Amino acid sequence: MARISRRALLVGGGVVGAGALTAGGLAGRRLWLDREPPEPPLADKAGNLLWRNWAGTAQSYPARRAAPASEDELVALLKSGPAPVRPVGSGHSFSQLVPTEGTLLTLDGLTGLVSHDAAKHQATVWAGTRLRELGSALAAIGQEMPNLPDINKQSLAGALATGTHGTGKGLKALHGEVIAMRLATPAGEILDCDATRNADIFNAARVNLGAFGVVTQVTLQNRPLTRVRKRVEIRPTREVLEDWPALRARHRNAEFLVLPFTNRCAVITHDVTSDPVQPRGPDADAETLMSLKTLRDVFEFAPGMRRTIAARELDRIAPEIAVDEGWKLLSNERPVRFKEIEYHVPIEAHVAALREVIDAVETHRRDVFFPFEARIVAADDAWLSPFYQRESGSVAVHAYYKEDHDFFFALIEPILRRHGGRPHWGKMNSLGAQDFAALYPRWREAMEIRRALDPQGRMLNPYLKAILGNG
Repeated sequence: MARISRRALLVGGGVVGAGALTAGGLAGRRLWLDREPPEPPLADKAGNLLWRNWAGTAQSYPARRAAPASEDELVALLKSGPAPVRPVGSGHSFSQLVPTEGTLLTLDGLTGLVSHDAAKHQATVWAGTRLRELGSALAAIGQEMPNLPDINKQSLAGALATGTHGTGKGLKALHGEVIAMRLATPAGEILDCDATRNADIFNAARVNLGAFGVVTQVTLQNRPLTRVRKRVEIRPTREVLEDWPALRARHRNAEFLVLPFTNRCAVITHDVTSDPVQPRGPDADAETLMSLKTLRDVFEFAPGMRRTIAARELDRIAPEIAVDEGWKLLSNERPVRFKEIEYHVPIEAHVAALREVIDAVETHRRDVFFPFEARIVAADDAWLSPFYQRESGSVAVHAYYKEDHDFFFALIEPILRRHGGRPHWGKMNSLGAQDFAALYPRWREAMEIRRALDPQGRMLNPYLKAILGNG
């Protein structure tokens, strides 16, 4: 997003000066609400140390932590480590996929480039590689991933396991560009999987929730390294929603952030260019986000004034331009912690779903200040992919990490489900096994393969047992 300062909002709203005491009183009611959430103990009674995800929505006290440095070490761990055995990447998922009282394993010991084919623009990499490091490693051999998510701190294995995606017409989620992978199973096997070798496992486990085994190596179908022009501009929300079908078709990558209670969006586009490099400037997103929070704190009970002040200040911001290699611009820093629900609806329902979400929040939840994110993702054929056999529009709603997120399930989720949405596997949702079975045409076959690979259920924590049924 573009830069907008808290002082600019407050001065623009007449808060600094004569109205300061009144505004301070209105904001003061939030002081106790804005305190830090309680911290869990650093260790349990047995001395096991706390693991906690980035957002603070999931935690556990694993009895064993491991970082195997080879496939042989990993296989031995899968066979004999205390169950449930759960892999963890960067801890950026918001759902309960990772927590375990058994073995927590990381692939941080299995990272880097294995080999590449310059002619085909393919690369085989260790699955523990973080996306940012992967971007620079691929750039060094003249390749790039076709798309990247909003944040690039994730491990490749974790991103694939949860169906992590970017945005762009005709661009698939990360797993859609996987052409081969190696899977270590709880039975002690290392399976090479692609469209011809172990094809059903390949189809079922490209998006695997860390429940089929552990992916160790991945072969990616990449593209030649390119330079892109990134543009960020503020536009009226009504205008963006009307223009969205044309906008997403006009640019290689397009997305927008709805800024609630402002009648404005931040539109972000990327297009291939030969323009000279123009590095992005200092990150302004966190400052703008906290400015929107300040505006909420002061004017929560005066939404009209909140909209007027925000729109006036946002409209003063000139478009921001940056030019660089795509891996440097597609992802962003997100230092402000949050919680998130994200659903993927059929592309033809995208705008209607967005309109309903905006209306619901602005009618019922004046406390919300975090932007909503809208992106598009191409169809693919992975059986547990949220984009299985359909192009989708994603709708992501966020809550500040200190604040209530129950409205995700009471207000937002029913809208997105009514529009045929499938939830992001790494984000928060309230669905169970029967819901997922109804959403995924190949669910039964995928669960049969999962049971065959892990008949003792060694990879299943309580959450996975609940959402996979007898899977």
